[in-house]
Amino acid sequence: MSEFKPESVPAIKPMFRFQWEPAQDCHVLLYPEGMVRLSGSAGEILKRVDGERSVAAIIAELKAAFAGADLDADVIAFLEQARENGWITV
Repeated sequence: MSEFKPESVPAIKPMFRFQWEPAQDCHVLLYPEGMVRLSGSAGEILKRVDGERSVAAIIAELKAAFAGADLDADVIAFLEQARENGWITV
């Protein structure tokens, strides 16, 4: 069962810094020991994970940005993976 409900508000953990990295040509998560390169879809999701937006709001924004895409399950699956990797909290 998913830990992420529509009203859940995920946040990137303080030890990580999310940013666009021109040298990598992608969004990354920086942390003291290194860097995680993110896919385009992962970057689009994480740029909306700010500790203020709910999961429902993140999905709604992504659906508006990518009209016609059925994103709910993919966004939840990515958020669960990001939590398991220790990048975000709920």
